[in-house]
Amino acid sequence: MQYIDFLPMDHFSTMFRISMIFAAVMFALVFGFFIYFAVRAFRTKKKNDASPRLTVDAKIVTKRMDVSTHNRPVSGDATGAHGYHSTTSTTYYATFQVESGDRIELEVPRNEYGLLVEGDTGRLTFQGTRYLGFARGTARDAL
Repeated sequence: MQYIDFLPMDHFSTMFRISMIFAAVMFALVFGFFIYFAVRAFRTKKKNDASPRLTVDAKIVTKRMDVSTHNRPVSGDATGAHGYHSTTSTTYYATFQVESGDRIELEVPRNEYGLLVEGDTGRLTFQGTRYLGFARGTARDAL
């Protein structure tokens, strides 16, 4: 009886090369995403820093929260056989209407979100897309 070799040694080295190429491509993708988001954050910060600091009469039109949940496997087990550790993060936003009728949605700090009430008027201070503060009740006219 003649033995048929289904998995020659050459096949192993080919699979090894393919897996190494795959690992290199995945590393490049992860590194590329990291660079992309770092550059994007830097550009946003630079644009905000270059924008004038404005204080305008405004009315709080609406508020919203964006809640994100993150699940991570316990004990480094990627299958989740030992369970998951869940964390949540909340981002707070408020939409302001200025005198011209334009609306601006800005991310606001957690400690100020609860103090902002829909319908309140006041003076909004912002720089680009960066919220700097809202002084209630100091608007000249109700918008």
